[in-house]
Amino acid sequence: MGLTLIEKIISSHCDRNVKPGDTVDMRVDVRAARDFGGANVVKNLKEAGLVVDDPGKTVFTFDCNPGGSDQGYAANQQICRTYARESGVALRDVTEGIGTHISFEDGLVVPGSTFVSTDSHANIMGAVGAFGQGMGDQDIAYAWARGKVWFKVPKSAKVTLTGTPGPHARPKDIVLKMLQHLGANGLLGYAAEIYGDCVDALDLPARVTIASMSTEMGGIISLFPPNAAVLEYCSAAAGRPIEGIYADADAHYDLEVTVDVDGLEPMIARPGHPEDTVNVTEVAGRKIDSVFIGSCTNGRIEDLRAAAKVLAGRKVAPGVVLKVVPSTRKVWESALEEGLVNELMRAGALIGNAGCGGCAAGQIGQNGPGEVTISTGNRNYAGKQGKGEVYLASPETAAASAVAGVICTADAIPAEAVTFAPPSAQMAAAIAEVIAESTTDKPTVLRGRAWIVDEDNIDTDMIFHNRYLAITDPAVMGQYTFDNLTGWEDFAKKAKPGDIVVTARNFGCGSSRQQAVDCFKTLGVQALVATSYGAIYERNAINAGLPVVVAEAVNAGIKNGDEVTVDLATGLVSWVGGEVTGDPCSEVQMEIYQRGGLLAK
Repeated sequence: MGLTLIEKIISSHCDRNVKPGDTVDMRVDVRAARDFGGANVVKNLKEAGLVVDDPGKTVFTFDCNPGGSDQGYAANQQICRTYARESGVALRDVTEGIGTHISFEDGLVVPGSTFVSTDSHANIMGAVGAFGQGMGDQDIAYAWARGKVWFKVPKSAKVTLTGTPGPHARPKDIVLKMLQHLGANGLLGYAAEIYGDCVDALDLPARVTIASMSTEMGGIISLFPPNAAVLEYCSAAAGRPIEGIYADADAHYDLEVTVDVDGLEPMIARPGHPEDTVNVTEVAGRKIDSVFIGSCTNGRIEDLRAAAKVLAGRKVAPGVVLKVVPSTRKVWESALEEGLVNELMRAGALIGNAGCGGCAAGQIGQNGPGEVTISTGNRNYAGKQGKGEVYLASPETAAASAVAGVICTADAIPAEAVTFAPPSAQMAAAIAEVIAESTTDKPTVLRGRAWIVDEDNIDTDMIFHNRYLAITDPAVMGQYTFDNLTGWEDFAKKAKPGDIVVTARNFGCGSSRQQAVDCFKTLGVQALVATSYGAIYERNAINAGLPVVVAEAVNAGIKNGDEVTVDLATGLVSWVGGEVTGDPCSEVQMEIYQRGGLLAK
């Protein structure tokens, strides 16, 4: 039997053919850490007495908050700069932009390469037919020191796009359609390969847009077999001929999915859930307050050209704020040379320095309570970009809505912008409230009090919000656990050492932040039981020595406060009145747990 694309890449980096379920030591070609995770990577390396094995393959990128707009980010960046000087690690400082994009722009990552980063959207590398994986701080520290990471070979999925999208549909609309079809869990645990007649014609920026939202479908990565245009781009970037890598004709796929995009119209994701997507026409006319165009999903020069074309000769509606952030310095320079910067500024846009922009709320500001934002980013979870609501759409739809003052498509911009009404008393009260607020051997059978958190797709922003990311002291993190999960804001005050959290599907999806694991450890939570986990979160928990058990226990009859027993070796979860059997901890997981974490001596 032949190999899938992910199996070929991993096989070439561990010198043997692999199959799904194998746990291997995989060599990593490029290892990166961002500005919010980099300081913790340094801390982990120093505390474990480790040094970087190959500084030439190792890099810091400052893309979340390049300007260091608060002391936390500023301090973390300085820690990284100092360590870079001491160790010889490469530093792509505040002017350079998003680390993933820099890596393929500079030819560091090409088809068949492996790349890891503290960025949960490192799977964007699937756009060039490379493997990219977001990981937590301990994982990245280990990769920097050893040049490899342990990795469980995922199952492969084949996603085929059929039909021809409508004339106004863009790559962002294609991935939003995929999200509508697959949902937040549709690719959970899979490495997907994307095929179809319309896929063959997609250029690199289009593939970047689709690959960047694999995480939002629960996927490990979405891989595109490189076409001629991608190979030409990668060869020019690397300064040498680059060959493609492709799945074997007889490769086996554990999941095959067909998504019909024939006649596709512009789509939009409603606030709170990237997978809650509808045609733009279903929400057209909704009043908006702000627009963000950028992020790793839609910050390429092609995206800025598309937005500028819509905005040409037009003005942003009164009362609407338009923020534009190019993904990299090269994109910024191209936009300047082509006159796009002037076009965007004449329309009334604020243009930020290269980086993540509004997706990482700190760089270019957050939205306020009651504010409605159209974003070209990849996530719109509650609190991700502030206190307001966020819709996800293409650059064309975002630009058109900025001009109209309401949600609309580029072919339906009204002659006159919709003007604002005075803020409601409710909104004024919400704003006032925010202003007021701002002034030895380990046991393998665990027993503890159960907390039943019966909600799917609890992302890392809900577990540990991004406004606390500058915190590096684990002892401080616990108090913020579930701070952004509605109905569970007081969890940290009620939790006691020894407690066990029992929850539902896709727990810990979203960002790669280690803090979303460490906060439970600070509180003394001794284990998590979930129907399934976000792939990065599960690794982070394992590497931190926090037991994570996969079992469908959340609706099996356990009640809050019940004593629950979890057998790590067998996967058995039991309580007075019932039991369920889940997956036992793997040998790798158990070994890391017993020694107290991946980096423990």
